[in-house]
Amino acid sequence: MTIKKDYVRPLDLKNGRIDMGHGAGGRAAAQLIEELFLKAFDNEYLRQGNDGAVFDIPAGHKLVMATDGHVVSPLFFPGGDVGALSVHGTINDVAMCGARPLHIAASFILEEGFPLAELKRVVDSMAAASREAGVPIITGDTKVVEKGKGDGVFISTTGIGVVAHGVNVSGANARPGDVVLLSGTIGEHGVAVLSQRESLEFETTIASDTAALHTLVAAMLEASRDGVRVLRDPTRGGLATTLNEVARQSGVGMLLEEAAIPVLPQVDAACELLGLDPLYIANEGKLVAVCAPQSAAAVLAAMRAHPLGGNAVRIGTVTEDPHHFVQMATRFGGRRVVDWLSGEQLPRIC
Repeated sequence: MTIKKDYVRPLDLKNGRIDMGHGAGGRAAAQLIEELFLKAFDNEYLRQGNDGAVFDIPAGHKLVMATDGHVVSPLFFPGGDVGALSVHGTINDVAMCGARPLHIAASFILEEGFPLAELKRVVDSMAAASREAGVPIITGDTKVVEKGKGDGVFISTTGIGVVAHGVNVSGANARPGDVVLLSGTIGEHGVAVLSQRESLEFETTIASDTAALHTLVAAMLEASRDGVRVLRDPTRGGLATTLNEVARQSGVGMLLEEAAIPVLPQVDAACELLGLDPLYIANEGKLVAVCAPQSAAAVLAAMRAHPLGGNAVRIGTVTEDPHHFVQMATRFGGRRVVDWLSGEQLPRIC
C-alpha cells in the first residue's frame, strides 16, 4: 500500500510573510527551517536534525565561547546587513580571545508580518559570510513574536573556538612599555549605519567595514605567539572605550598619538558635520592589539601583509598610571584625556 504524503505548498519566498505558525513548532515551522535555514546553512551537523550539535575538538586545547545579540537598525546598510554582521561579530569575539573559531549557533526572533524575501536575504548573507570564513552554523532556533512586538528580525549568535598551546591573550595582559597597534581606519561602520538610518547623502558612499578577523589574528599569532598580549575589536564605544576597558583591566595607562590614528577623509568629514568623534564610533572589521615591544615590528609586518590589515599602524604605548588614564598627544603638541564614552552616541549599530 502506498501512503500519500500531505501536500504542502513551497514557501513563497518572494511575496510571503512570517506568521505566528512559523514559530509554533509545527508543520509551518518545520517547513521554514527546511526550505530556508537548512537549505542556506547546509552542513553535516544540521543534517543530523537534532536540537544541538555534537563535535570533536583537538585534544588538550582550551575552548572559547562567545555570544552576541544583533539588533542593528536598519537591517541593510552600505557594505553589510544584520546577517553578515551577526556572523562576523561572533567570529571576531572568539578570535579576540586568541582562538580559532570552529562553529556558530544562531537564534532568530522574527516579527509576525516580516517579509520572507527580506528574511531570505538576511539568511543568504549569513550563509555566505559563514562559508567565506570557513566557520559553519551548526545549530539554531527560531521564534516568532506578534506584530508590533519586535522589529523585523533580531539575531543572537554563539561561537565556539579553540586556543592553541602557548597562546595567552587577555585584556588583563597589557604591561608598561607595550606597543598599541591598530589594523586600519576607524569609524566606517557606525557612520555607514547612521547615514542609511537617517537617509543622509554624502559625496562619497561610506560603507561598513564588517569582516571576519580570525585569519588576521592567526597571521599575527604566527608572527609572535607569545608577543601578542591583548586583542580587541573596537565595536560599540569605538577605539576610545575599548582602550579604556583594557587600561582598567590591566591596571595601566596609555598614551596615543592622534596623528597616527587613521580616519578616512569622508568619515572625518561626516563626523565633523554630525558633531561626532571618530574615536567613539563603532567598527566591525578592525582590531586593536597590545604587543610586547620586542614583537611589535614582526606583528605589524604580519598585519600589513594581510588583506584586512594593509593599513595597520602603531598608534601608541602602554604606560604606568595608577589612574588608568588613556591620554592622547594631539597634533598641536598638547595632551588630552580620552575618556570613556558617556551615554549612547549611536544606538542600535550592531
